[in-house]
Amino acid sequence: MNRLLHSWRVALATGLLLVAATARADREDSTYKSLEVFARVLSYVENNYVETVDNRRLMHGAIKGMLETLDPHTLFMPPEVFKEMKIDTSGEFGGLGVEIARRGERIVVVAAIDDTPAARAGLRPGDEILRIDDENTQGQDLAWALQKMRGPAGKRVLLTIMREGFSAPRELAIIRDHIRIVSVEGALHGGIGYVKVKNFQDRTDLYLRKELDRLRGLNGGKELRGLVLDLRNNPGGLLDQAVAISDRFLPGNLPIVTTRGRNGANATEERSKDRDTEPGYPVVVLVNAGSASASEIVAGALQDHGRAVIMGAQTFGKGSVQTVIELEDGSGLKLTIARYYTPNGRSIQERGITPDFFIPDDPGGKPGRETREKDLERHFKAEPVVSSPEHAPPQRTLPANLKPWEVAAKLKDPPLKVALEYIHSLAGTEQAAPTRAGATER
Repeated sequence: MNRLLHSWRVALATGLLLVAATARADREDSTYKSLEVFARVLSYVENNYVETVDNRRLMHGAIKGMLETLDPHTLFMPPEVFKEMKIDTSGEFGGLGVEIARRGERIVVVAAIDDTPAARAGLRPGDEILRIDDENTQGQDLAWALQKMRGPAGKRVLLTIMREGFSAPRELAIIRDHIRIVSVEGALHGGIGYVKVKNFQDRTDLYLRKELDRLRGLNGGKELRGLVLDLRNNPGGLLDQAVAISDRFLPGNLPIVTTRGRNGANATEERSKDRDTEPGYPVVVLVNAGSASASEIVAGALQDHGRAVIMGAQTFGKGSVQTVIELEDGSGLKLTIARYYTPNGRSIQERGITPDFFIPDDPGGKPGRETREKDLERHFKAEPVVSSPEHAPPQRTLPANLKPWEVAAKLKDPPLKVALEYIHSLAGTEQAAPTRAGATER
């Protein structure tokens, strides 16, 4: 009986291996047949098209078309565009300073980076860019649009935009500037620090540390009473900098972000280190629809561990990780390789980070049609929500003891004003490190 059972198991295992091998062979055979079709079409075009063709342009077009069947963050970048992208991460380039995405066939604004020509011209999240100079953007890819808006400082770019509430498209003539994004800027308000992180580029965490030390110096060398970390309109950037900034506010050996590849494979977890940790003063993180990717990693990590209170509007909802690969001809591939998750296992893909307190940028204004991840063509769908205490709904009303504060009264930025008053109401109490329902340390 045992010998028969063993034989049956061997036969079953062999059969499964044969099925797997056959399926793999079928997939490979299908791929080779598709490549044969591609090679034949290429040959027909090269030999029979009415005009001489540019083989390099043909191949780049084929690659671009292939990737456009995938998610909106997977891109092929020709050499000239890839070169500009590498410059971006250093924080210096010639252009307008606008983050864009595709919504259907249109190019839309995600965020206009503070103190750039785009922001000064009044571009807003959700604006549709209909034309760049005299060329229609409909159906064009992001690489084309970026290349059109980049260039030498001092040159004009004419954008035709449409915005909810406009009766007709309007033209904006914007002069390119040499943009050197200082990724971190700060100020001191009555002993409470304010730090604006504009994007996550090389050395952003270093700049944050220096800015916090500078604010302590302005505070007479005394520790800050609290901190407002402003991530509004921050489109993201380098993952390692988001991890480092989260680490700065968390004690050692806590999860910051987990990434998982296809079918949960190649999972990695970034954890905090027990060094260079800021004191446990109250922290408020400001977010809005323009807070994306790396910004959402920071907000989610600090929210899950109860280290910060999140204020503002629902964030963008980009919960995917991209890697950048330089190809042999100087072009580049930006490929989505994983989804990321907050410490409590939340995927923010399509949903975004929900603030603990909802505070619109313009409380009296009409809600705009901000573009978020869920509006983008071919975006990944959100995963099912796990019902557990770790996913408890956030608070919706501000504390009753929140009172006006003369230091914040003159500010014209409603979310910042509320954040400062909130910290002022906590400072000097036992609530130095505010907690949130469901936050865990693990």
